[in-house]
Amino acid sequence: MASSHNTKFLGHADCPGGGQVWVDGTTMYVGHMRPPSGTTLFDVSDPRKPRKITTIEVPPGWHSHKVRVQNGVMIVNHEKFGTGGPEDFTGGLAVYDVSKPHDPKPISKWMTGGKGVHRYDFDGRYAYISPTAEGYVGNIVMILDLIDPRNPVEVGRWWIPGQWTGGGEDYPWHDYVTPRCHHPIRMGDRLYVSYWHHGFYILDISDMTKPRAIAHVNSSPSFPHPTHTCLPVPQDLKGRRIMVVADEDVAKLRPSPPAFTWIYDITQETNPLPIATFQVAGLDPDGAPQEQMMGCHQPSERFSGNIIPFAWFAQGLRLVDISDPFAPREVGSYIPDPQPGAPRASSNDVTTDSRGLIYLVDRIGGVDIIESNVL
Repeated sequence: MASSHNTKFLGHADCPGGGQVWVDGTTMYVGHMRPPSGTTLFDVSDPRKPRKITTIEVPPGWHSHKVRVQNGVMIVNHEKFGTGGPEDFTGGLAVYDVSKPHDPKPISKWMTGGKGVHRYDFDGRYAYISPTAEGYVGNIVMILDLIDPRNPVEVGRWWIPGQWTGGGEDYPWHDYVTPRCHHPIRMGDRLYVSYWHHGFYILDISDMTKPRAIAHVNSSPSFPHPTHTCLPVPQDLKGRRIMVVADEDVAKLRPSPPAFTWIYDITQETNPLPIATFQVAGLDPDGAPQEQMMGCHQPSERFSGNIIPFAWFAQGLRLVDISDPFAPREVGSYIPDPQPGAPRASSNDVTTDSRGLIYLVDRIGGVDIIESNVL
């Protein structure tokens, strides 16, 4: 049986292989890890009985497991997944009109070379993306302007010096992991960018055409999990500016205990300092290595107040109160039942809606809709 603390299960949407979930109004959008399902739309006006509306498919060899919606515009990633597929299909970012969710209409596709786009942020006009690009090794940071969604236009890009081998830069990481922009998030005139095993960067984008790095931290050499998401907190906590940094419990540089999340003080943003960590109680009793996907994955980018929902892989949903950023504490949880044939849950993504409901997607199963009395 599923276990819970300060949470209540409301409903379930069956959509196997969920990668990311987003809710706009009463429509839920689910990106899928594996083709042919690309993005599935559900009506969640009654969260106890989600109703499937439609699915947008992708061809073999690709997936579109990330999705964001603003102002009736949906963007989904196209990223290489496996082998094969049609020769005329490329990586990139597909743009849809979803003002009528029952009838999503393709508007355009911004195309990139190589594997395509992974994670991104979208504010309704600008998309902050992590594409591969011709002449670059790994994924870089890019800003697209979608003021005319029929014609996305690149505004600016940034990369770690050394990635642009096509421009003559010397590549210095032959004995280390390839640089990979994983997930940019914007707040104000800053981009908070996770860069996998190269840590994170804070970029000044007051001039979007020329993003400029103002801080860099990399914990991977000591704690061998990749940096997944850097989530700035809008309000000060204890008079300090705070950023939550989630490491993902995959792709470890060496065997290790499960990944966890960091709390950084970015009051002096050129000198980010870790001031606390959070791990699910009992998950790491002795520091011994464990198999991957036991620990942290990512926080919800959409939250209110000081409680952040997390998708914690095998540990399901975790509600973490950061009111005291020096001592984060768990105030709620929900662990779904493992899917048939799976040894444990595999909670991959989490978000909230305007009603305060929580949507937790499983990599194998679908989406559980949950309410909590602490949010």
